[in-house]
Amino acid sequence: DDPRNPAVIADNVGDNVGDVAGMGADLFGSCAESTCAAMVISAAAFATNTDALLYPILISAVGIPISLLTKLLVSVKTEEDVAPALMKLLIISSALMAVVMYFVTLAMIPADFVIGENTYSNVGVYFCFLSGLVSGLAVGLLTGYYTSEKYAPVQEVAKSCETGVATNIIYGLALGYKSTVLPYICIAISIFVSWELAGMYGVAIASLGMLGTLVIALMIDAYGPVADNAGGIAEMVGLEAEVRRRTDVLDSAGNTTAAIGKGFAIGAAILTSLALFAAFITISEKLSGEAFTMSLLDPLVFTSVFIGAVLPFLFTAMTMKSVGKAAFAMIEEVRHQFRTIPGIMEGTGKPDYAKCVAISTQAALKEMIAPGVLIMGTPLVVGYLFGVEAVAGVLAGSLVCGGVLAISASNSGGAWDNAKKYIEAGNLGGKGSEEHKAAVVGDTVGDPLKDTSGPSLNILIKLSAILSVVFAPFFVQYGGILVG
Repeated sequence: DDPRNPAVIADNVGDNVGDVAGMGADLFGSCAESTCAAMVISAAAFATNTDALLYPILISAVGIPISLLTKLLVSVKTEEDVAPALMKLLIISSALMAVVMYFVTLAMIPADFVIGENTYSNVGVYFCFLSGLVSGLAVGLLTGYYTSEKYAPVQEVAKSCETGVATNIIYGLALGYKSTVLPYICIAISIFVSWELAGMYGVAIASLGMLGTLVIALMIDAYGPVADNAGGIAEMVGLEAEVRRRTDVLDSAGNTTAAIGKGFAIGAAILTSLALFAAFITISEKLSGEAFTMSLLDPLVFTSVFIGAVLPFLFTAMTMKSVGKAAFAMIEEVRHQFRTIPGIMEGTGKPDYAKCVAISTQAALKEMIAPGVLIMGTPLVVGYLFGVEAVAGVLAGSLVCGGVLAISASNSGGAWDNAKKYIEAGNLGGKGSEEHKAAVVGDTVGDPLKDTSGPSLNILIKLSAILSVVFAPFFVQYGGILVG
């Protein structure tokens, strides 16, 4: 964060665009899409019961005042209290939601109701909501553990910097892969419990349960770039060392909270995609007039799952290469300004900050086209050529692999970032040491993983499912031209 760097303003702007606007849009989309999926399924079960039809919307409505109330119950006295306070907000709001929604569920959902050939209860629906709420909280806490410098995983990554960049990269990747296990188990348990208690409707309610504390999740995520930019401004204007020390503490907490927000968003995207998958099956059954059967022994379905499984990896490759192209153009512009604008290094010349912002903006818009075509084109082409069963297979494959890859990328990037902050706090040689230089490289590698590829995989798994739901009537009537 040096005002002589022409790209410094672009860096600050990018934090807000990615971690505030981008993540806010992602979580809002998950909430809206989960609500729509739940209402599509509930329309089949509660066609004449308006209270039950409105229940999915009420989950989000109840979460807003509870989150605002929770904010009054937690205070912060020192900068070290920030990260624990944000986690307390998440835990307390989840506990209040669990209590309030019990009574709301019993009041809004009939004691017994039928979906398809199965009978479910309102108590079962409540436990579906609770499973989503608890799994969301668990994913957040686990993400915090794997990305905070206060715990062993990140400290191990930092210590690996003693032997150079290569071991730092190895340890960071290993942490990301390992960090997928427990969150995925939590999500899998939530899916199993919800499906057993209320079928596809239960899965949709579980996804809304995970998003019940959406306000707190947004607060936790937005805190990160605010603290980061505050530290950058303090350094650029040359404030005293004590101010920078405080902003460093806040920034370190912000890196962890941003990682928690990303983990929460990924978990919500997984359950949202599954809820949309359930809505796709429901619509297809209703339009075709027959039960939907999907067997992995069917070669078409099995092949489609394989196609869906590779999509997240192709998508990640495209987004990471896009970041590399934009970074290349940015570095070339910075070097050009150093050569052509006199006095930049001495502080007497003014860099052209706007040019770097324009480069990053144009690159983002241009490089978005190919990944967008991949996301939107795949389900449409597969559905038209091979039919509904093939689309379902593609959605299943991309959901499972995309979620794992997103968690891994996000946590690896967050761990590298906080490993650097851990060293900068005076550990393992501190700033300027060989360990710090290795940590800076790891952080640079981790940025496109945690800020681009990881979060954007949420869009892959959700948008594919949304398009499948929207085009389900077309697939049922005209799809499968190559398979009859």
